[in-house]
Amino acid sequence: MKKALIAMSGGVDSSVAAAVMKDRGYDCVGVTMKLYTNSEIGIKDTNSCCSADDIADARSVAFSLGIPHYVFNFTADFENEVIKRFVTQYETGGTPNPCIDCNKYIKFNALFGRAKEIGCEYIVTGHYARIKYDAVSGRYKLYKAVDKSKDQSYVLYSMTQQELAHTVFPLGEYNKTDVREIAEQKGLLTARKHDSQDICFVPDGDYAAFIEKYTGKEYPSGDFVDKQGNKLGTHNGIIRYTIGQRKGLGLALCKPMYVCEKDVVNNRVVLGENDSLMCREFDAEDFNWISYDRVDSPMYATVKTRYKCTESTAKVIPTSDSSVHIVLEQPQRAVTSGQAVVLYNGDEVLGGGTIV
Repeated sequence: MKKALIAMSGGVDSSVAAAVMKDRGYDCVGVTMKLYTNSEIGIKDTNSCCSADDIADARSVAFSLGIPHYVFNFTADFENEVIKRFVTQYETGGTPNPCIDCNKYIKFNALFGRAKEIGCEYIVTGHYARIKYDAVSGRYKLYKAVDKSKDQSYVLYSMTQQELAHTVFPLGEYNKTDVREIAEQKGLLTARKHDSQDICFVPDGDYAAFIEKYTGKEYPSGDFVDKQGNKLGTHNGIIRYTIGQRKGLGLALCKPMYVCEKDVVNNRVVLGENDSLMCREFDAEDFNWISYDRVDSPMYATVKTRYKCTESTAKVIPTSDSSVHIVLEQPQRAVTSGQAVVLYNGDEVLGGGTIV
């Protein structure tokens, strides 16, 4: 019997993933990852995926399914690989996506290593995506979920061939409504539990307040300027602004103005009109190809530059084994350093990297 480690967050998705794998005949072990101590980052125990209630819910579901449950402490890994990267990106003018780093460094690296230690051949999560083996290329490939409204393939682009070969996403073929129905039918206490929102360690969405508390720093005010360098006002600290932002600037201007650049060196936030946000070409680094071992010549694909944005057709020009230059057929708004660009061919994820 194949043994699978089920990453159980205490939510309905991972609970149903465990139930489905149990029904498929796998020898399942439920694991909840302790990623941080809530009190240390200043949030209530009931407000995040690492709460005592979530651990208790995961343990209860595991008990009802008749599988063992453990809590693994990954707080040091999470701080070093996710929280510190998050803070550094904001401090250097980028806009990070910590869910991608969590998948890359924690779920499919640290957890994968722990799974091997306890004899588990597979890692199972509640992600909405699909993995298929392609006999022609001899590669494991990643695809969008059947339920496009829940698809999470964008945040999984960094997975390696070894990780894809030993990972199962059982919810990839289901719609979210089906998942809740399965949970109801099996009497799982998480059946009607609300989905988690926002970044797990910043549940109130106030990224700047979190960064200030975490670092103990005060980020000084500076100038709002236009594209010509003319001062328009005073900002409240450069970490408080993201590319494309209009609301919350605290300025009375004669026309709509948006954040189009963060000049960290001079502590200035550059504002421009909406047209200033349009981008046609950009570079991406730390690029991971999934569908190919390597790509040496230009190709066309559809790309996403944010998790929820619409795909756009683009020419992709490899500039090294781990970097690409992308030319969009139609300019996109607010392409942002630190975010990911992910390439698709229909439902297939070709690869992805970090926008620089």
